[in-house]
Amino acid sequence: MPALTPPTERVQASFLAAMAEFQAEGRGDRQDHTMVGTEIRRYAATWHRPEAFARYVADLRAQALPDTPRPAGWAPDTTLWWVDGDEYLGRISVRHRLTPQLREVGGHIGYDVRPTARRRGHATAMLRAALPVAHRLAIDPALVTCDVDNLASRRVIERNGGVLADERAGKLRFWVPTGRP
Repeated sequence: MPALTPPTERVQASFLAAMAEFQAEGRGDRQDHTMVGTEIRRYAATWHRPEAFARYVADLRAQALPDTPRPAGWAPDTTLWWVDGDEYLGRISVRHRLTPQLREVGGHIGYDVRPTARRRGHATAMLRAALPVAHRLAIDPALVTCDVDNLASRRVIERNGGVLADERAGKLRFWVPTGRP
């Protein structure tokens, strides 16, 4: 049964396979400003080495700490991986606060499901499992965005109680309650 887990070295092999799937669909080029795209550009050349992958995992975990150095304008974020046994299926990131950029494009929560695991309900379940994490960070409601033409992501957000607020710069902005009864 899939579950959210902090990033872990034990799924390195399936993580690498997932990143190859993302790259095969064109992710990671200079125009890809998503979490996955940015990390492919930054880490892909070294992920295959166990010690480098361990550093990457440690770096992801450290991003949740408020004192961790980060680029100007970036917020602390808690990254969790959606894993079934040793199989990496996706990731979700809960940003602890909104920056001006995140308020427009990105919101509090962003997620990706590896291509071969899509259309199986993983994104919906992953977002549902992450909402209590956001609530514990005093985020309620959470801003979650998606591209205007990304109907699958829109359904994921709406299935988790998301209410459409507006559209800005080709992104739909939803407010999702995190404190469920």
